[in-house]
Amino acid sequence: MHVETSRTRHTRKDGTEVVYERHLLRRSFRNEAGKPDKETLANLSMLPAGAIEAVRAVLAGKTLVDVADAATGGLVIDRSLPHGHVAAVYAMAKKLGLPQLLGPAGRQRDLALALVVSRVVRPKPKLSTLAWWNDVTLGADLGVADASIAEVYAAMDWLGARQDTIEAGLAARHLSDGGTDGMALFDLSSSWVEGSHCELAKRGYSRDGKKGNPQIEYGLLTNPAGCPVSIRVFPGNTADPKAFVEAVDTVRTRFGLARLVMVGDRGMITSARVTAIKDDPDNLLGWITCLRAPAIAKLATDDGPLQMTLFDTQDLAEITHPDYPGERLVACRNPALAIERARKREDLLQATEALLAKAKTRVDGGALSGRDAIGVAVGKVINKHKMAKHFQPAITDTALTWQRNQATIDAEAALDGIYVIRAGRTHPGMSPDELVTAYKQLSNVERDFRSIKTTDLDIRPIHHYLTGRVQAHLFICMLALYLTWHLRHAWAELTYTDQHPPTRDNPVAPARRSTHADHKATRHTTDHGQPPHSFRGLIDHLATLTRNTTTLAARTIDILATPTDTQRRAFHLIDTSIPLNLT
Repeated sequence: MHVETSRTRHTRKDGTEVVYERHLLRRSFRNEAGKPDKETLANLSMLPAGAIEAVRAVLAGKTLVDVADAATGGLVIDRSLPHGHVAAVYAMAKKLGLPQLLGPAGRQRDLALALVVSRVVRPKPKLSTLAWWNDVTLGADLGVADASIAEVYAAMDWLGARQDTIEAGLAARHLSDGGTDGMALFDLSSSWVEGSHCELAKRGYSRDGKKGNPQIEYGLLTNPAGCPVSIRVFPGNTADPKAFVEAVDTVRTRFGLARLVMVGDRGMITSARVTAIKDDPDNLLGWITCLRAPAIAKLATDDGPLQMTLFDTQDLAEITHPDYPGERLVACRNPALAIERARKREDLLQATEALLAKAKTRVDGGALSGRDAIGVAVGKVINKHKMAKHFQPAITDTALTWQRNQATIDAEAALDGIYVIRAGRTHPGMSPDELVTAYKQLSNVERDFRSIKTTDLDIRPIHHYLTGRVQAHLFICMLALYLTWHLRHAWAELTYTDQHPPTRDNPVAPARRSTHADHKATRHTTDHGQPPHSFRGLIDHLATLTRNTTTLAARTIDILATPTDTQRRAFHLIDTSIPLNLT
């Protein structure tokens, strides 16, 4: 049986149209001839509309529950789990083909993928993540909610063993000549380690300012846009040039990219490394870096090629020098940088003088005496801000005076805002402007380090102590950074990210935000009238999209909460609908 509705229209004399509805309860059957036929059982047209729809629903096999009964127990929400954030990150992972890149389907891949997604959504230690999987749909949908810590560590070991293969796949995507102009960026950072048993933990220069803590170092290899491709972990006392050598070996031997141009900062690609690259007949890798201050000062001597007249009409100029045979040097002068360096130097000079004044007060009051003791105290003071070269202290057993070394200050000030790009073998026809732009792209790696260390992925501190586990942890963070990098670009509209950064006509000039980004930042409204979020704030907002397991009339069903406009837009921007289940 079913309810059949028919409508007829009638036009009155005054031109108005009237619609008549007829609702018949009908039964379908086969007649004596075996052909389909129908018969009318009742005319329901006089019943209220709600009653007609109730009859229609019952005949369609649905069970009706009285609203009062539902409110007192007929409808039960058994559990509500955050869903939107893990669904969005998992959808991006599938869009990028990350599950297939990790390895063959199976329990360990599911665990490894869950660790990567969790690091994006909620960067916490593994034990905390393991418990959290029960509180979101990720655990149930990937089947990892019941995982033990031993299984998680086994999945980390499995993922670490596949690191070279996975990174080779990423390199093929993002470091091929067609997609990056054959260029890669490499930089080094460090993070401190908790505990005392980590095999890689050593004391070295801490980029986190944790001088009393052992640390590890790690080098990140990216394409020019900052998309991460590879990460390498080193003991905490590894020098930058040594890390660069391993990065070069990874690119050449493991990725098979013999004609790539490596870009690194002045501490990474030293003169010794340049000489080694030149002396290797099989090495076809190019490189771009920047000269250190003493080398720039040598070029700026009276008979040197770096003279201030070069910048009378332009901000950059290509020069040559016999100390750099077969290399390209591009001298640049940034007036804004010159002003900033002058301001910073004066601030440091004044801060050092304030510390010297405190030391002098101790000497004058008799609390500090003796030439040696005063000298030790003064040495600590003038080296605190690395201003020793700019001061001339005079010390006796009972007195302390000083004066600024104006000659060294003036010599340093003469080179304010000047830097020199140094390049070896590069792509044919690469202009000086392109060399400067390539070096400045290292800021993309620095942005990645901020993301992986603080704002997004919270890589530090390191709690693992076995070398393989530390490497696997860093690799998981790198894969999470890979996802985050793509999500940030896809969600630029919903965040304060500049969607259309203006192209710089002059590569030496400071970067500027677009007018569109300034309007979004000042008005706090996106193009679609929604409030912009930070990346982490957007993840938290997506978490409010829950999946609710409900019981109604002895039937259990999963229902998504109604998405907000921002949540709908977030999924639209990654080209996917909001899924009820992840898999």
